[in-house]
Amino acid sequence: MQILGINAYHGDVSAVLLNDGDLVAALEEERFRRIKHVAGFPTKAIQRCLDIGGIDAADLDHVAISRDPSAHFGKKVQFVLTNRPSLKLVWERAMSSRKVTNVEADLAEALGVTKRGLPPLHNVEHHPAHLASAFFVSPYEEAAVCALDAMGDFVSTSWAMGQGNHMEPLDRVYYPHSLGLLYTAITQFLGFPYYGDEYKVMGLAPYGEPTYTDEIRELIPLGEDGQFELSLGYFRHWQEDYDMNWEEGRPDFGKIYTPKLEELLGPEREPESELTQRHKDIAHSLQAVHEENAFHVLNAVHEQTGADRLCLAGGVAMNSVANGKVRANTPFEEVYIQPAAADNGTALGAAYHVWHEEFGAPRSFVMNHTLWGTSYDDDRVPEIVADQPEAASKYQWTTYDDLDRLCKKTAQLLADGKVVGWFRGRMEWGARALGNRSILADPGRADARDRINNRVKYREEFRPFAPSILEEAVGEYFTGHTGTYAEDAEESGPAPRPEGGSGHRAAPDPFMQQVYPVREEKQGEIPAVTHVDGTGRLQAVGKDRNPAYHALISAFAEKTGTPVVLNTSFNENEPIVESPEQALDCFFRTAMDAVVVENTLVMRQPVETAASEDTGPQ
Repeated sequence: MQILGINAYHGDVSAVLLNDGDLVAALEEERFRRIKHVAGFPTKAIQRCLDIGGIDAADLDHVAISRDPSAHFGKKVQFVLTNRPSLKLVWERAMSSRKVTNVEADLAEALGVTKRGLPPLHNVEHHPAHLASAFFVSPYEEAAVCALDAMGDFVSTSWAMGQGNHMEPLDRVYYPHSLGLLYTAITQFLGFPYYGDEYKVMGLAPYGEPTYTDEIRELIPLGEDGQFELSLGYFRHWQEDYDMNWEEGRPDFGKIYTPKLEELLGPEREPESELTQRHKDIAHSLQAVHEENAFHVLNAVHEQTGADRLCLAGGVAMNSVANGKVRANTPFEEVYIQPAAADNGTALGAAYHVWHEEFGAPRSFVMNHTLWGTSYDDDRVPEIVADQPEAASKYQWTTYDDLDRLCKKTAQLLADGKVVGWFRGRMEWGARALGNRSILADPGRADARDRINNRVKYREEFRPFAPSILEEAVGEYFTGHTGTYAEDAEESGPAPRPEGGSGHRAAPDPFMQQVYPVREEKQGEIPAVTHVDGTGRLQAVGKDRNPAYHALISAFAEKTGTPVVLNTSFNENEPIVESPEQALDCFFRTAMDAVVVENTLVMRQPVETAASEDTGPQ
């Protein structure tokens, strides 16, 4: 049975294809449209899913979309009657729902068929899709499942107990109360106005102190059994003229907070203006309170389920700093976070919800790697390079038929301080570049961060770079957390841990979804991937999951003694590159020293490195 899953009309639109319960392809539309977090309909992602699967529209048996406008209708009516939101807000929500009713027309256009030729369409509510995306592809037969985000289908937080091919819903938190919208509001307040900018505040937080935690706590009183409510006087998303644009292009949110927030925290920061210590302190305080709130929910989830294992999803589950502390602050022993935990992952969840919950199919698939996207050969790479002006004097390129030699050559470039683009195999699923669409450097060179920021990425200096580490070396370089962010920052000693937790060790996360402390004795060895607070968002690279990337890091370890490389996404203020042409274009217009595209290595002239001494047969 072929099932197409789609996330449409939200940000991060995407598509996946299942064949008898096995994942065939998973793609995000932004990689093809070249617009970050693109909204609208995932036409190109759908078409490429079918291409990868080798099927036509006529071969599809079912289509699942991760949105159901009819969900929680009673709650919506109650909200309107109780809160009397503006007519503009009601109209915008109605128009948003109307888009979903037009999904058949959009889908027919994407597939090149008439509406009568479409397979059955299933509307899967947003949060059940999130939950399904986490549990049904996890390695766990039984687990607690929790989704936390801004909101979708009138819900912002939900949890369930997953067993086999079924999840039993337990509780939820309804709009307008939301952990995600609180984080977004303060992100905007701090002068980061764009959809998806929350990760910047997470990166800024370690530079501050928890001096505003009491003020942030005032914004979100906690209740019993994992519940919480926003202090709505500080927010305007629920009542006033609040603009939200999900049209074709990057999603655009209006200002979520009211002037009352400035009375509490002081003047808002204008975008691009100086970041002061006050701004850094607010960021730190937000992260600290966010962790308190998240663990408040998760401890309630554990109390209601008694499970040892937890699956997390939703945009809030992209907060890798909080994720790394879950086992230190709850009784959960294991945590699984699917690589596309945000709204992109609801396409996956919608498809698996139909497969398991509606058709009752047994589980047979586990997502243990992210390589579900497009792939290319490198036949055209020499031609593309040769077509560049003055190519012969600017570049040298070699195609290898031996992976070992290619890895050794690239490892030597990295050891010599070069910044290298690495484009090989199938594209990653999710927001992280995990070794197939990556820019790499030597983590032992402290100046590597500045070189990449100033010559390649052109991004904020406070944002950290991540380490990719051989899976077998994780425990040697990383350790677990002892408490919450505020407690760690205040050096007040380990937080009392609920009985049964396992936060004393770093988890070998293959998806770069959890931040852990770098062991003190190793921080000097890998300064370029050690953040100001001594942590790193690690990716554990297993030989079975990505043999080529594992071979490259192993070759680097042989030359340097360090089984770690600096890994950042292969892009320059754009979505991660999808094709060889995009990879080479990024290389040509930035100051990267070299790029590997499949089996072809392209270097700038002159390349003064020990790697250039290798002139033997390739």
